[in-house]
Amino acid sequence: MLPSPPVPSFVKTFTMILMFGRRSLRVTVVLSGLALTLCTFHAGAQDKDSRRPRKVTVPPPSSRIEVSVIRDSNGKPVEHAAVIFHPIEGDRDKGIMELKTNEDGKAMVDVIPIGDTVRLQIIAKGFQTYGGDFKVDRPEISMEIRLKRPGGQYSIYKNGDTPKPEGGSGDESKKPGDNDKPRDQQAPPKQ
Repeated sequence: MLPSPPVPSFVKTFTMILMFGRRSLRVTVVLSGLALTLCTFHAGAQDKDSRRPRKVTVPPPSSRIEVSVIRDSNGKPVEHAAVIFHPIEGDRDKGIMELKTNEDGKAMVDVIPIGDTVRLQIIAKGFQTYGGDFKVDRPEISMEIRLKRPGGQYSIYKNGDTPKPEGGSGDESKKPGDNDKPRDQQAPPKQ
């Protein structure tokens, strides 16, 4: 018979690892079983303490609010308008929730509790800002807000009239008693 060729050292190492692996697999299975048994006893001990009722606060029912923002002039939707919800409790603001309208001009929120009062504010570039309060009294609320283009500024001065300061710095040629009557009841100026 021929002598057997020498076994390379990496084969010997591999064989030793396999033999060690079999032993370690047995040990691992035994230890895992023991750990599961101990965890079961520990979980049973926790169940005894959990029989006391916990104080759980159930959140109040909330309403689904859908806001449609459209142009007042032609009824087309306004995209990317900021829709801001301010839930109010008594006299104070409870926080702010801001949404942007989608391409259909709609924004939806469903976390505001029924019974709250909400201050709604809508801001869109090129339109007047909208603001209003409403009571959340139904499970579903749908509203349509029509935004207008900015108008002229309000002024107390009409037709370029400028106010004259009171006290002697105005026109000194006026007769006494001219300012006693309102402007629309005064006699027209003489020419």
